[in-house]
Amino acid sequence: MAETFTNWSGSISFTPARRTAPSSAEEVAELVTAARGRGGTVRPVGSGHSSVPIFNTNDTLVSLENLAGVIEADSQSQQARVLPGTGLSDLGGQLAEHGLAMENLGDVDYQAIAGAIGTGTHGSGVRLGNLSSTMIGGRLINGLGEEVPFGVDAGEGEDHDLLRAAQVSLGSLGIFTSLTLRLEEAYELHRQNYITHIDWVLENFAELIEVNRSVDFYWYPRSDLAQVRMLNKPGEEPDLQPEGELKKDETGPNYEIIPNDRALHFEEMEYMLPLDTQLEAFKQVRERVKAKHRATVGWRVLVRTIAADHGLISNAETVYRQGAPTMTIALLQNNTLPYKAYFDDLEPLFREFDGRPHWGKKHTLEAAELAPLYPGWERFQQIRQDMDPEGVFLNDYLRELFVETGE
Repeated sequence: MAETFTNWSGSISFTPARRTAPSSAEEVAELVTAARGRGGTVRPVGSGHSSVPIFNTNDTLVSLENLAGVIEADSQSQQARVLPGTGLSDLGGQLAEHGLAMENLGDVDYQAIAGAIGTGTHGSGVRLGNLSSTMIGGRLINGLGEEVPFGVDAGEGEDHDLLRAAQVSLGSLGIFTSLTLRLEEAYELHRQNYITHIDWVLENFAELIEVNRSVDFYWYPRSDLAQVRMLNKPGEEPDLQPEGELKKDETGPNYEIIPNDRALHFEEMEYMLPLDTQLEAFKQVRERVKAKHRATVGWRVLVRTIAADHGLISNAETVYRQGAPTMTIALLQNNTLPYKAYFDDLEPLFREFDGRPHWGKKHTLEAAELAPLYPGWERFQQIRQDMDPEGVFLNDYLRELFVETGE
């Protein structure tokens, strides 16, 4: 038996029969073929940042730590091929050596690129897509042990269904062996963090998201203050500035400026909702938290926005939102404090607002509830079954998500 694996927040632990770290696509294929031959299962893992058990297995856990780095980069086409285990904290600097940068990054950079893409990790910005939308091709080992190219690696366009399925797939189609990313010319960002009252944010949210390249805010339940984070290219800062204290003001490469350091670990639930510049869902969350949870909530509530994309089961998928951007509301709770009653109480409210849960964060929805939320659901399931007909990449949790009871 391998050592017990524990995720980043500490809420998930399991002991696989074996844990291995292949160094090539051939080794990955051999592992999958061997598992298939004995009727076993394989689950990939990057940094273990996910707070749901998508990586759990009692069979073979495949670490991608030895499949890391940039394979090739082209500053002219603004594309790069990278290995799946590349940490986001390393990728920015490696791309910068080629004069390139990711379009956006998430709130933290602890994840490996494959895990971040596979779960729909995102930053903030009504004109900026999630990380998954920047994957335009790649290769993966499917459940038959075959290496399959997709997207530009297969000579296919960005509207091809296999790419759209792979963009957010929770590792259910196979194990990535390379990813091709659409990038931008390397750039710097000016970050300004303001502490203001939440009422100022509510009054100015519509303008804030329009005039900033990227903006988000934290609401602090116990003080009713908010921290507004504005990120813009130097010289493109808007005239609108929050009332209150300027807490942070710094400029540097995007990959150094966007991510936050999180010394304290936390549990998280996040739902994606139709963008509402009046923030009605947030207002109801605020009232509920103040009425019932203020004494026990040790962290904060984070609000962000995402541009629409084409991933079949992406939370910002364009058909479901009719091409409109998405807004997200995340509940964060210190991992040393109880979270379940808090999350369970707020989840029905998110669903009332047509919300869809983040795939890598805590929620209670299963296949029967998830299927109606995604116009591309049936097509995704067809592709998943074609890529992994014997369920080599399924675990109990993924069966709950993808397989309706009675099938």
